[in-house]
Amino acid sequence: MSFSAEDVKKLREKTGCGMMDCKKALAHSDGDESKAIDFLREKGLATAAKKAGRIASEGMAFAISTSGGGALIEVNSETDFVAKNNEFKDFVKLCAECVLKNKPSDVESLLKVTPEGFSKNLNEVLNEKILKIGENIKIRRFKFLDGVTSSYIHADGKIAVLVKFDADSGIFGNEVFQKMSKDIAMQIAAINPLYLNKNEVPSDVLEHEKKILMEQAKAQGKPEQIAQRMVEGRIGKYFKENCLLHQEFIKDSSLTVAQYVDKISSAVGQKIAVSQFVRYERGEGLEKKDENFAQEVSKILG
Repeated sequence: MSFSAEDVKKLREKTGCGMMDCKKALAHSDGDESKAIDFLREKGLATAAKKAGRIASEGMAFAISTSGGGALIEVNSETDFVAKNNEFKDFVKLCAECVLKNKPSDVESLLKVTPEGFSKNLNEVLNEKILKIGENIKIRRFKFLDGVTSSYIHADGKIAVLVKFDADSGIFGNEVFQKMSKDIAMQIAAINPLYLNKNEVPSDVLEHEKKILMEQAKAQGKPEQIAQRMVEGRIGKYFKENCLLHQEFIKDSSLTVAQYVDKISSAVGQKIAVSQFVRYERGEGLEKKDENFAQEVSKILG
């Protein structure tokens, strides 16, 4: 057997399937988790795999937006206690401002930036914070988007979103636009779309999804022609669930997000379009160190 009880447990957490079904899927897939998930979906046992990895680390995601660009950043700390510290929050904001002003290409370049009003670069400021706070702090990732942007921060930094719009920069101060842009950012935070529209879905992802759906239809005993029609209908549903502009607008289910944006465009007398978005969820895909507290104390005591 090329998998462990822990592998079965993880697969169960990701799919919501029963323990024996997960064990059977891993055995069928020779321990390959991705193939096991496909096996469970083909059998109709798992409706979908979770979109994100395990959320385990602390810190915060932060976003800042202007009429000329926006910045999104995630900075990690070891504990939630430090993440709520105002000094830590101020440092995260400082990092975002450096991204906005300097547009660095990567974290290494960002750390070389000297923030406005400082005599030291960001790496030196970071090391000072680590010594003062007594905990490791790491700038994990960031994104800069040029042009008219909008941002939203949820639950004190658990999720942060940055959205770019194709629009004249003068629209940024318009109250109607501000409300609409925040609505869009909040939708992204809540629903977590994977793509902007159906044209952005990679062909290999689409073909993979069609294969899964076809296997599901065949498992129900449907003839080939009917199965094909079922797949096309379900692909339409996939677009509506995973593509922002095709999703139902959460504040008015009679409209798609694209229709809502068009409605606001008419109201302000200017063409507005969502062109790009980025969503960070704190600790997404990272594993948190998991130790028994009593064992940790014993270790410290020798």
